[in-house]
Amino acid sequence: MNRIILTIVLFATTLANAQSQFEQGMGKAFQLWGEGKPAEASAMFERIASAEKNSWLPNYYVALVNTTTAFQSLADKEKVAPLLDKAQEALDIEFIKHSNNPEILVMQAMIYTAWVAFDPMTNAMKYSPKVMEMYARAEKIAPENPRVVFGKAEFEIGGARYFGSDTKPMCAQIDKAITLFANFKPETSFHPNWGLDRALEAQKECNKK
Repeated sequence: MNRIILTIVLFATTLANAQSQFEQGMGKAFQLWGEGKPAEASAMFERIASAEKNSWLPNYYVALVNTTTAFQSLADKEKVAPLLDKAQEALDIEFIKHSNNPEILVMQAMIYTAWVAFDPMTNAMKYSPKVMEMYARAEKIAPENPRVVFGKAEFEIGGARYFGSDTKPMCAQIDKAITLFANFKPETSFHPNWGLDRALEAQKECNKK
């Protein structure tokens, strides 16, 4: 998850001269996140979301910041649930308006995946089907989106390894995702563009088999 943060924060340096309040606020929030201040970054994104109700991006990043922080905090049982609840609350606002946005669907899948990672014995049966539902919906809408392809393959490969199944089909999808990342062009500097580093790491794991 640190890879996600580093990838996104690189954009902050390109936003230093931004003119609009939205751009300045987003740049500042990314900077805070890059400085290892996720709570402050989340609060900044929340303030931007309150002022910019026509943009889904601020609440998306509230969800992403808190979900990645939850993944990094799985050992702290008291910390994870509030983080994921905050992530879900922010994403719910945008899900209602943008239920066919593949990035929103991937973000929802990530929140569900974090719940599984937090307590597999309790949550796997409840949330795993929901994870796959989100990726299936996203795949129908944007089959060439690298985060859709990689996220689905990464989740499936975890299950395959757990049950001792063949991971080659998922590894092939990870290879595909890496190619898609190379050709992906985000709509703006603020739109999601993360995931390549994680995909490359997953590819290395596949190649060890």
